[in-house]
Amino acid sequence: MKKLFTLFAAVAMAATVSAQTVTESKTSDNWYIGVNGGVATAAKGNAWLKNLQPNAGLRVGRYFTPVFGMALESNVYFKNTSGFTTGTVVNAINTSLLGTVNLSNWFGGYLGEPRTFEVVALGGLGWGRVFDTSSDPYDDCRDALTSKAGLDFAINLGKKKAWQVYIEPAMIWTLGGNNHFAGIQYDRNHAAFQLNAGVVYKFKNSNGTHNFTTATLRDQAEIDALNAKINELRNRKPEVKEVVKTVEKIVEKNVSVDNLVFVTFAQGKSVLTAEAKAALDEIAEGKHVEIVGTASPEGSKALNDKLSQARADVVAEYLKGRGVVVDSATGKGVQGTTSNRLAVVYVK
Repeated sequence: MKKLFTLFAAVAMAATVSAQTVTESKTSDNWYIGVNGGVATAAKGNAWLKNLQPNAGLRVGRYFTPVFGMALESNVYFKNTSGFTTGTVVNAINTSLLGTVNLSNWFGGYLGEPRTFEVVALGGLGWGRVFDTSSDPYDDCRDALTSKAGLDFAINLGKKKAWQVYIEPAMIWTLGGNNHFAGIQYDRNHAAFQLNAGVVYKFKNSNGTHNFTTATLRDQAEIDALNAKINELRNRKPEVKEVVKTVEKIVEKNVSVDNLVFVTFAQGKSVLTAEAKAALDEIAEGKHVEIVGTASPEGSKALNDKLSQARADVVAEYLKGRGVVVDSATGKGVQGTTSNRLAVVYVK
């Protein structure tokens, strides 16, 4: 029992670690359906490859993480020409609830999509039913608790890895029945060996893929650095000293900041905002002004020259409409190395 508890704890830990590396999925995601078939034989009392009983099954399951999943499987066992038979076409049926552990992803980590070849362990409990036609109801264990354990050697196919084929060797134990319960005994006397092959189709998920997708993880130090950079940019005031020097050169006279009105623009735009119009409205009618438009370093020189002139022109048109005399409106492109998306108005 202690070993079993340790195994379940390890599986849960692996599932938790895996869940931290993939994007969140909906309840309807990561479902699959599959069919399988093969042969089974008693683990004791049969010669090798003798008295093989054919079977076919259906499996429906879901992956909760790239490591851990669950499946419901049901197999029917058909009449064969030798060995055990009950006199019916279908000798028996076994339905199991199985837990699955992708050992490749557990030990190797999930790579963002399934590997071409994977090994998956599975095991669980079920209920078996033997269709016995004998008249004595105590001749056989007609209903029995069962247990299955096996390995899937799987190959994922297709560009999107939506299909999977596998070979599955497994052991199935009969643990006890309704007529002669003998206790839980995992031994050869109560077991059958089964070798099946199967094919699985994984349904499309809500994100358009058929498998888990990895999440982009960032450590806390990187997040803190990004937040600090954002806050720095938010608090940074526009640098206007270089633009003032440019205006001084253009008007060729002593200019103080008190004589200047600064109009800011959005990146790549030459549209006056409400704040810009409010600043320009402070210039009295009849005043003479000179306007210099500038652009930030992004973009080509031709684009920035054109954009800076458009900014100077839109300010000039607005001021002319208010009765202000515009002596000049010049676009100067990029001035210096700062991000000056401005039109500077010198009021004479």
